[in-house]
Amino acid sequence: VALRFADGHVNAATVDMGAPEFEGPAIPVRTGGPVIDYPLEAGGANYRVTVVSMGNPHCVVFVGDETIFGAEDAAFARLGGTFEHHPFFASRVNTEFVRVLAAGRLRMRVWERGSGETFACGTGACAALAAAAHTGRANRRAIVEVRGGELDVEWREGGADAGHIFMTGDAVEVFRGRIELDAADLAAAGEPGGGPK
Repeated sequence: VALRFADGHVNAATVDMGAPEFEGPAIPVRTGGPVIDYPLEAGGANYRVTVVSMGNPHCVVFVGDETIFGAEDAAFARLGGTFEHHPFFASRVNTEFVRVLAAGRLRMRVWERGSGETFACGTGACAALAAAAHTGRANRRAIVEVRGGELDVEWREGGADAGHIFMTGDAVEVFRGRIELDAADLAAAGEPGGGPK
């Protein structure tokens, strides 16, 4: 992890996310070899998907317009669930719907297996960039726009880190909380100063 500081505080972090894997058994999917722009029927519609493992399974679906980004949550949930539970994916799958805005900019909406829609997914952004670069749709470095903000993702070609994807995102405080415990609470937790256990 590499940290970037401003005014004495961390304001961004870069993480080595490892190397993407395109072989079907690594995902796993119910076919061998790389799964690149593979035809898949889901929910009565035909798609072309690229599957990528970033240590977890991803199905990247490239879209040609903004429709998916304006879809109501319920409609997106139906579509995401259709991919998550598709029999092609042996262990369910995370699905990224990606629009290539430019060679260096992607927009993504993500459905995470077991969680539903999330506003960001680091491994999903890396899978999206890998799939876009591997298929010639984008550069090996791009900004990935997600509902929660932007990530700078780079799939390195040379040097000691060749083949690895590095992701940089802002470090921002999103929550601060305070909890007050009295002696009875501390005693119940078995903490020192909380009286007999």
